Amino acid sequence: MDLRFSADDEAFRAEVRDWLAEHLVGEYAELRGAGGPGREHEGFDTRLAWERLLGEHGWIGIGWPAPYGRGLPLLRQVIFHEEYARAGAPHRVNHMGENLLAPTLVALGSDEQQARFLPPIAAGTELWCQGYSEPNAGSDLANVQTRAVLDGDDWVVTGQKVWTSLAHLADWCFVVARTEPDSKRHAGLSYLLVPMKQAGVEIRPIVQVTGTSEFNEVFFDGARTAAVNVVGAPGDGWRVAMATLGFERGVATLGQQIGFARELDAVIDVARRSGALDDDVVQDRIARAWVDLQVIRYYALRSLAVDEPGVEASIAKLLWSNWHQRLGELAMAVRGAAATEVPDGATELDELQRLFLFSRSDTIYGGSNEIQRDIIARRMLGLPRT
Repeated sequence: MDLRFSADDEAFRAEVRDWLAEHLVGEYAELRGAGGPGREHEGFDTRLAWERLLGEHGWIGIGWPAPYGRGLPLLRQVIFHEEYARAGAPHRVNHMGENLLAPTLVALGSDEQQARFLPPIAAGTELWCQGYSEPNAGSDLANVQTRAVLDGDDWVVTGQKVWTSLAHLADWCFVVARTEPDSKRHAGLSYLLVPMKQAGVEIRPIVQVTGTSEFNEVFFDGARTAAVNVVGAPGDGWRVAMATLGFERGVATLGQQIGFARELDAVIDVARRSGALDDDVVQDRIARAWVDLQVIRYYALRSLAVDEPGVEASIAKLLWSNWHQRLGELAMAVRGAAATEVPDGATELDELQRLFLFSRSDTIYGGSNEIQRDIIARRMLGLPRT
């Protein structure tokens, strides 16, 4: 992959910067950087309005093919996500829809599914969540117990999902369910698109150590969705679900890394003000963090050139999640004893405290370290399952 930007690419970069400078004003500017992991509750209604403004101007789904998107090449998508992050624009409210479900539908969905679901995502009018993890099937997705049976023209879904981000705000959920009785492991799963606002769906927020509750338990008790809302063939859900996980490690992660760089700058600033930067060990940890972040960026760029992400996605997940967790630990180290305190009069944790606490989950959600290493061991190294 040629990582050099052409003159036309740079002209596109200027277009993105100009648009953001013109529109990221007023109430939107007040939410710069808001809504990140562990902070999804911040300014939600305003961020939803911002999402719809992006859609109105064609900035959602820029890599999707026409007629649903702009069909921009990979480097233009990279430019948009990086410039969006550099501008400090609010975190998006429909990552699950735009960056996970939509590419899955483009690759594997029917023409009818694309026509039904892509336009509302592109307009910011329908929000999505992901129904993968269960109490006994977190990173072990093949152990899914949620079931769906055909009843006339509908699938009827029964089971429980957990750690479902933004389920309390979503209109739809893409659900992995077992549709073949007595099937085991990867076989007999289907990938269903299920409306959330219906009888038979109960959502219970989970309060985390950060004090926020963007995660939820979701209980399906006879929830229904049309029979045509299965992506791929019934029983082919494992392949479709794995495709979605590959897209999750896609181009949007380049913007995520700009956010990581901003967090590293904040840690360095605190270290400088606290005097911790004078410590040789702290200097070494900061230098390593900076170098490792460059490695993550270039690995991500190289991985985007792969047509069907496989072990590359698992390697990328291991790289960034462990890096981010180490950064949280470094943030606490440079703060010293003050890191354990909430200042008098404060009602919430500060940015670095939230970074530390939320980053503890980085090596679990989206596929735990153990699962990622197992995928690499078996699919890249050819090692047997133990």
